[in-house]
Amino acid sequence: MASDRKPRRVKWLVIVIILVCALGGLVWYLKSDHSDAPQYQTAQVTRGDLTQVVTASGTLNPVINVQVGSQVSGNILKLFADYNTLVKSNQVVAQLDPAIFQAAVHQGEGDLANARAALELAQVNAKRSKELLAQNLIPSADNDQAQAALHQGEAMVKIKEAALEKAKLDLSHCTIYAPVDGIVISRSVDVGQTVAASMNAPTLFVIANDLSKMQIDANVSEADVGTVEDGQVTTFTVDAYPGRTFTGKVTQIRNAPITVQNVVSYDTVIEVSNPDQKLKPGMTATISIITGKRMGVLKAPNAAFRFKPPEPSTNQNFVAKFFAKLGGGSSQSNNVAANPSSTPTATGTNKSETVASASPPLTGNEPPEELMRRVREMREKGEEPSPEIRAKLRELFQSGAIQRPGGGGGPGGPGGGPPGGRPRSAQPSSRTIYVMATNSPASGKEAMPKPEPLRVKTGLSDGAYTEITDGLKEGDTVVTGVKFAQSQAPAAPGGGSPFGGGGRRF
Repeated sequence: MASDRKPRRVKWLVIVIILVCALGGLVWYLKSDHSDAPQYQTAQVTRGDLTQVVTASGTLNPVINVQVGSQVSGNILKLFADYNTLVKSNQVVAQLDPAIFQAAVHQGEGDLANARAALELAQVNAKRSKELLAQNLIPSADNDQAQAALHQGEAMVKIKEAALEKAKLDLSHCTIYAPVDGIVISRSVDVGQTVAASMNAPTLFVIANDLSKMQIDANVSEADVGTVEDGQVTTFTVDAYPGRTFTGKVTQIRNAPITVQNVVSYDTVIEVSNPDQKLKPGMTATISIITGKRMGVLKAPNAAFRFKPPEPSTNQNFVAKFFAKLGGGSSQSNNVAANPSSTPTATGTNKSETVASASPPLTGNEPPEELMRRVREMREKGEEPSPEIRAKLRELFQSGAIQRPGGGGGPGGPGGGPPGGRPRSAQPSSRTIYVMATNSPASGKEAMPKPEPLRVKTGLSDGAYTEITDGLKEGDTVVTGVKFAQSQAPAAPGGGSPFGGGGRRF
């Protein structure tokens, strides 16, 4: 019996030793950090040129566009101009049938001759009546009647003369003349067609004065019109010539607002030279108005201003680490919650990397309060939301879904422009950017680079880069993003249970 108990004790002792060693190794493994260090994406501050532009769209139109109409009604007898016909001032372009108006002239001439004959008779009667009155042969009343008939005859002659003049004028209007030199860009009638001139004169032709000089009527949104001024250079393209860029100059900013679906814009007139007449009236132009330009300035990518360091994971208990090491669902679910825009990248190992990027772009479908908060954060950074987001905010303000801060709807509000009406490019802006710095080396470890915040002053922005006026120098490294293993992804606020949904269950 004793000989049987000894091997059994040795066996259990070996099992206990193995379990203790395994548990100790597991604890050491969980407490040690086997994860890869975060890999920060960086970019250098460079020197170059920046151009700030305001984009808009508009329609090409001739500078002088004349509509040729008819003052009288009638049938079109002849047409002397067609599409693209070059015409001179006072050149005949159309002829109405003059038969009716010629008859009216003849009738007026007859009425005038009759009135003149009646006037002659009245003059003779008035003279005779005056002589008889002098001899006391007729009463004074007869003489007065004769004088009145004379005056009526004179007035009737004037009436008939005016009627004849009107008939002749209507006859002359049967011939349509070109009012200016130019080219016919539109013809609205054909031979034999009847035109009726009632309250509005019918349009027969549209004549463009000179197509070598044209203008663009561009609709600039209210948020951008504060930076647009007369004399600014513009570039634009048209779909007909996609590989060619045309130039122009701002000549007028009209004060009449244009409101379409609660979006307010202003008509900005841009002068365009068209010597080869490649540009046609009615073409849609995509315009870039140059509102600011800097040459040889320091600039940093805009992604650096959107970067924020990831929050460290708050789920550091033993059970969480155990399931995280085993590839459980907690770490993965936290990673997804903290980085909704992250994208796993396949590598040569079983690990996957996640890029910590900025907040996802605004779509306008966010809850009103969330949308308001995100727009406020963008404005604090010196950025401006897109016109679609501004239109969405304006709709929410007007519907009462959200209220303007401070009860005001002034220019400093979310729906308006910069405070005080100053252009965004002229506003002093101080923003936070992260640069790479090296920590003091710990015992037995190498120094690890770490992003540190830095306040810098910014200037113009072209949408991709922003001017740095103070705080950085050329060649400095700024942080634009970070890569980390999924197990090291930052946890969502509040943490999560290792037994939660998603991933592997135990």
